[in-house]
Amino acid sequence: MSAAAGHTPVPADPVPTTPLDPDAVDPFGWLEDVEGDAALAWVRERNAHARRTLGADPMFAATEAAVREVLDSDARIPEVGRIGNLYYNFWRDAEHERGLWRRTTLESYRSAEPEWETVLDLDALAEAEGESWVWHGASVLRPTPEQVAAGEPWRRALVDLSPGGSDADVTREFDLVERRFVSAAEGGFERAVGTGGAKGGLAWADEDTVYVFTDFGEGTTTPAGYPRIVRLWRRGTPLAEAATVYEGAADDMYISARRSRTPGFERDVVSRTIAFYRSETFLAEHVGTPEQTLTKIDVPDSAEVGFHREWLLVELRDDWTVRGRGGERTYASGSLLAARLDDFLAGERDLAVLFAPTPTTSLAGATWTRHHLVVNVLDDVTNRLHVLTPPAGADGADGADGASSEEWTRTELPATDPLASVGTRAVDPVDSDDVWLVTTGYLTPSTLALATVVGPDGDGATGATEPEPLKAAPAFFDAEGLVAEQHFATSDDGTRVPYFVVGPQEALRPPRGVQGTAPTLLYGYGGFEVPLTPGYSGTVGRAWLRHGGVYAVANIRGGGEYGPAWHQAALRGNRHRAYEDFAAVARDLVQRRITTPAHLGAQGGSNGGLLTGNMLTRYPELFGAIVVQVPLLDMKRYSHLLAGASWTAEYGDPDDPEQWEFLRTFSPYHLVDAERDYPPVLLTTSTKDDRVHPGHARKMAALLLACGKDVTYYENVEGGHGGAANNAQAAYMAALAWTFLGQRLA
Repeated sequence: MSAAAGHTPVPADPVPTTPLDPDAVDPFGWLEDVEGDAALAWVRERNAHARRTLGADPMFAATEAAVREVLDSDARIPEVGRIGNLYYNFWRDAEHERGLWRRTTLESYRSAEPEWETVLDLDALAEAEGESWVWHGASVLRPTPEQVAAGEPWRRALVDLSPGGSDADVTREFDLVERRFVSAAEGGFERAVGTGGAKGGLAWADEDTVYVFTDFGEGTTTPAGYPRIVRLWRRGTPLAEAATVYEGAADDMYISARRSRTPGFERDVVSRTIAFYRSETFLAEHVGTPEQTLTKIDVPDSAEVGFHREWLLVELRDDWTVRGRGGERTYASGSLLAARLDDFLAGERDLAVLFAPTPTTSLAGATWTRHHLVVNVLDDVTNRLHVLTPPAGADGADGADGASSEEWTRTELPATDPLASVGTRAVDPVDSDDVWLVTTGYLTPSTLALATVVGPDGDGATGATEPEPLKAAPAFFDAEGLVAEQHFATSDDGTRVPYFVVGPQEALRPPRGVQGTAPTLLYGYGGFEVPLTPGYSGTVGRAWLRHGGVYAVANIRGGGEYGPAWHQAALRGNRHRAYEDFAAVARDLVQRRITTPAHLGAQGGSNGGLLTGNMLTRYPELFGAIVVQVPLLDMKRYSHLLAGASWTAEYGDPDDPEQWEFLRTFSPYHLVDAERDYPPVLLTTSTKDDRVHPGHARKMAALLLACGKDVTYYENVEGGHGGAANNAQAAYMAALAWTFLGQRLA
């Protein structure tokens, strides 16, 4: 990327006038040139400084080794997905830094040491091709019932690979039987634009046809660099001849398509993402022909829809008023609704309410099995699982008819530890009622169990058979003497903000009248309706808790802990509420006498990097050190950098003068004041991050350094938005952060 117009391409005066004038030439704009010689020279200099100040500390090597041992451990639970009768897993360890795609049988997976068959070795592939491939996943074509009856195996896969971990990637067809790529010369599907690929993908339609949504050339991508056009590409034909299925508007965010191959319910679905939280879904018929039709699912564009057999699910982000047979009815934001798809397309608007939020509950997720829907609900950030069964005879097998609003039956799965999280995922929603159950807590290593969901007529009264324990992760640190608690802080406007805290019992419950000084790290995110729930981390335990540190997680507004309303409360002009919430939690930790501002750190990445950037510039007196990772920081420029244009629904449009007036209040790059005192800060990013531009972190570090502040900066060459491309890099980046926090807070 070249330096932006209006930005000087050479290093600027080292003493800029602060706060920066957003309408003047950016003194550090030259750092936006990702691969520019001057910018990379600056990066190398700052990286060398970080290695001298952090890498040379004995704590660094010990922490790096401890973290690497966790990441490489063979005792970790290998998460699997069923493909046919085999169970596939992607695995990284010390011997396989890039990773192995491998498979086993369920019988073998049940054993203590499963026998794995390697399907694809990414390390060998990277070495053979001279490319730093990073796994981005694979999709496999489901055989037809006739093929299954004939004994044909699951064979065709589409594998996504990223160079260095960037969002841009390539797709290649892979033969699961012969365990090799099918080259283009053999008629195999390949998607690549340039040497680094493109944002987008391929999706199977049938054995010889795929949907392709990618960069087809000038004018075919959105402002954020995502695909704007989806085409149907037939095997053996040039990509340029693929028939256009749908073309979005120039300012849309993302266009894609897929085919559901559930027997008897095959559907082609086109998705148009207009912006975050706004989308349209179409059912397509006669795809790629002159007779093609698109039928829009008539729901609010803020809603999300899903399909399972004859059922349509609608998850609302806003209230929705419709007129059904019983008159007008309003369904509340945050609700999950169901209707028979054919009835809905015919105009039926009497929907079944499968979940309706309360002041303390929200929908965390839902997963279909063959006959049931498992709904995961958060109640004050504690999981509860419910099993919902459609009306009798409504599985499509016997052609039964009935109103969509007919009552679904409800059973429950046993409650878990209130300070643990439980997740569920269908083994195969097409032909199985089995689910994986994963339980994890701050002090409880993760466990994996297999259960069969049952309806009200099943043998179990709790909604599922007794879970069969399959795997348990080891304890990577000694939790004796540690406790985990949930507390609530009060934000500036009186809102009750939950947070979790874990650490030594004596630190969390100090004697009366004693002000604790425990080194404490407060983590947060607060954006894009993403909830933060309890989870076991061997890294946090080894690097922080076992050394006497306290770890806290803030469930601030902007996240999804209490559903859409909790998220919407901190959108755009109300963004300040997320920061007020985080500051309130920081104060509460001090008021509970757990720590002091000098011993309290903050950490966050991506949107959480914007959060911690605002803690640095808006609330510097509350913290003794701050870690800012892969962040957004320049909110004047963000929408013009890489994928930033896709986030204006979250933050606002800086090119609109009225919206810039509130954006400037949480643009850390424009809030830096050379006259203010700031706590020490560590900023990290990745050269390969093509989602959040590394220029954000670079420019902020350069500005703070020019103002004479205590700044440490490190930029990983690989890693993309995740910051690391393999376990070695992840351990190194983690050790930088933990060493920095240990130096500054202990």
